[in-house]
Amino acid sequence: MERMGMVIGIVPEKIDEYKALHAAVWPRVLATLAAANVRNYSIFLREPENLLFGYWEYHGSDFDADMRAVAEDPETQRWWTFCGPCQRPLASRADGEHWAMMEPVFHVD
Repeated sequence: MERMGMVIGIVPEKIDEYKALHAAVWPRVLATLAAANVRNYSIFLREPENLLFGYWEYHGSDFDADMRAVAEDPETQRWWTFCGPCQRPLASRADGEHWAMMEPVFHVD
């Protein structure tokens, strides 16, 4: 299992919309994440900086292939048409990233 953190900005005027979307995530989107070996997924909001911090645990053996499968799912693509306009990707993110992946520096059980 690999713990993964990521960060992205959020458009301040879209915070309520983003919260409403995530209060009722579509079942197919959740099933696609589960099939891609993503577990224990949480998103946190930090205001007034307007940042979203995402955390998940990846239980698979081929992260790139699993993320391709998520990206190719039509229902997830449709979900992103609602979530995407709420998000403001960081200028410092790596090529090909929407959410900027973070380096783990500490963990304790």
